[in-house]
Amino acid sequence: MPTCTCQNRTLNESGEHVCSLKPPMEKDKTKETREYVSPVRYSDGSVRLRNPNIELMDQDILYHLALGSGSHDLVEMFGDVKFVCMGGTPKRMENFANYIMKEIGHKLPAGTTLLDITKNSYRYSMYKVGPVLSISHGMGVPSVSILLHEVIKLMYHARVRDPIFFRIGTCGGIGYEGGTVVISEEAVDETMKPQMELTVLGKLLRRPAKLDRQLARDLKALAHRDDPYDTIIGKTMCSNDFYEGQGRLDGAFCEFSEADKMEYLTKLQKAGVVNIEMESICFAALTHHAGIQAAVVCVTLMDRLKGDQVLAPKEVLEE
Repeated sequence: MPTCTCQNRTLNESGEHVCSLKPPMEKDKTKETREYVSPVRYSDGSVRLRNPNIELMDQDILYHLALGSGSHDLVEMFGDVKFVCMGGTPKRMENFANYIMKEIGHKLPAGTTLLDITKNSYRYSMYKVGPVLSISHGMGVPSVSILLHEVIKLMYHARVRDPIFFRIGTCGGIGYEGGTVVISEEAVDETMKPQMELTVLGKLLRRPAKLDRQLARDLKALAHRDDPYDTIIGKTMCSNDFYEGQGRLDGAFCEFSEADKMEYLTKLQKAGVVNIEMESICFAALTHHAGIQAAVVCVTLMDRLKGDQVLAPKEVLEE
């Protein structure tokens, strides 16, 4: 029997009492059950999260993107996304968005310009050019980790199907001069392990840092012999630090010799590592855990076997 004060004795399809004193609640279309075929995909190919808590939330606030599942129509805004391109700085990704707009022939409505969708977050910048998102991820693993969590959730809320993620950035080469394009086949940490270590609830968690090798080969196939730069594939070492962690002698602190540095870099080179940067292991681990195809493409600023400091002027790097 119902416990409320109304006189209605009607039961709904689930056998629950229907109160006559309260208006019937409309079905929340965003809470519709979605069939899934794997832990990371629904049957229509859209992204599924490895977190059952999100489906139980009234709304999901993507705080660092200044977006939310309740405050924005994320399906309307981002449902057609196919490619997510991430790089370090806001200005770099704004320039990339303008470049992509020309490359794909995307036309903005008259009187409009590219908009930084996440400008109110004051943390990351995001531009949308047709099916392409161009997003700044900041510097280092913590920054890219926060962004990836929220962008992967964005893909889920927008019901994006089979997106492909790219990290594009800069790095130090190992045996390769500045201006070489490096496509990562695998990401490793400073001890050359292809895994990301994360402490969760006081316990050490390890996630494999895998990239899509077929995607890497497809990207390599786009290189042309007449290109004014070399394009290579190899392992990428990801460091949590720019100075000591990468064996630099020019930081505020240094407790090793140049001989120690060269021994370490040579060891990396012999193991197949061709470049060093600061985001790839997190990028690879989280996209792999989410079942998202991903690739890392970086350009070398210098050969670390020949020095530590970036000597090329900013104007040359921009070119």
